[in-house]
Amino acid sequence: MRGVALLGILTINVTAFWGPTLASFSPHLPRAEPGGDAWFVIAFVLFEGKMRALFTLLFGASMLLFIDAADRRGVWGPGLQARRLGWLALFGYAHYLLLWWGDILFPYALCALCALLLCRASAPALLAAGLTLFTVSHGLDAIGVVLGIGAEQAVLAGHGLPADRADEAAMLARIAASIAQDQRILAAGFSAAIRLRLTEAPWLPFQTAGSTFTETLPLMLIGMGLHRSGLWQGAWSHAALVRLAAIGIGAGAITTGALAGWIAAHGFPPRAMLGVIATLTAFPHLAMALGYAAGLMLLWPRLASTRAARVLAATGRTAFTNYLGTTVLMTALFSGWGLGLAQTLPRGWLPLFIPLGWAAMLVWPQAWLARHDQGPLELLWRRLTWLGMPQAPALTLWHRAAR
Repeated sequence: MRGVALLGILTINVTAFWGPTLASFSPHLPRAEPGGDAWFVIAFVLFEGKMRALFTLLFGASMLLFIDAADRRGVWGPGLQARRLGWLALFGYAHYLLLWWGDILFPYALCALCALLLCRASAPALLAAGLTLFTVSHGLDAIGVVLGIGAEQAVLAGHGLPADRADEAAMLARIAASIAQDQRILAAGFSAAIRLRLTEAPWLPFQTAGSTFTETLPLMLIGMGLHRSGLWQGAWSHAALVRLAAIGIGAGAITTGALAGWIAAHGFPPRAMLGVIATLTAFPHLAMALGYAAGLMLLWPRLASTRAARVLAATGRTAFTNYLGTTVLMTALFSGWGLGLAQTLPRGWLPLFIPLGWAAMLVWPQAWLARHDQGPLELLWRRLTWLGMPQAPALTLWHRAAR
């Protein structure tokens, strides 16, 4: 399941590797190009936010697996997990500084430290906390987003209030400045790009953590609750999984498809795009992520013995290495210090790079895991976490459970 989520995340991240930050929010940023609209809508309906949500749910579950394994060894699990997350935050900031603005490891680490406060809670308590935080925060945000979209539509129709016209102009100026800043970094050499990130946006990982907090934290709590309920261990009934898959995927796809139709029909207006991606699709994303999870749980008994399942499982077990390795590969293709394809490649060609990234994540893990318990960066992360402490035989049990 983690392997599937990782592959799905690349379908969205390929745009973020190619262009500035805001390119992920609209096919017309930084410019409209042939083929860009169609690919954006397909990815928006099937993958955008859904795969990241699924990965975040699984991250929450993996936290409890690690804590339980450490507890069995006689080590205080939450404390060791906090130490592990501290190292993850350092990896994440280095990932941002050296390679790419779109790092999620740093925000994950900060949100997970907050989730640790509820790591001993029951499944109902975790699910209630996660769903309540998710619903309240996104529900309140949606009110402002809908009002803002209405004001933007009035401005675009030529009869907006003066204050709304001024606000729209200021937003467009901020968008232009953000795109210009990102393109300078994207076109720069390796050391120059690092210097620009340090001087122009050293706090971006903290800002990303703040802007995604009310999505990431509740999803982690929900993933922890689902783990406590036995979903990931196969304890749910077949009927319950079928209902969740049908309702989650059906309702999420219908809602996301309707939003995609509206934004496409209105020419992907910038304020609407920012609001739709960040807020209005939150509930459809969660619904489809849960539906995808249930669907994969239904398929697993039929696929577990196949080569495809073994390949995907190995990819999921090396998710940390694959995530950072994909960044190295894609930035080497698109960045100024690499081939610089972002400067010349049309947006409509980006789907062609997805199979390349998938191949890079799928080909090597089985051969590596035949000789090692974990991927190379997973091993490094484990050793740093347990540095100065006795290695725990129970960790092997955790690795097996995490497969």
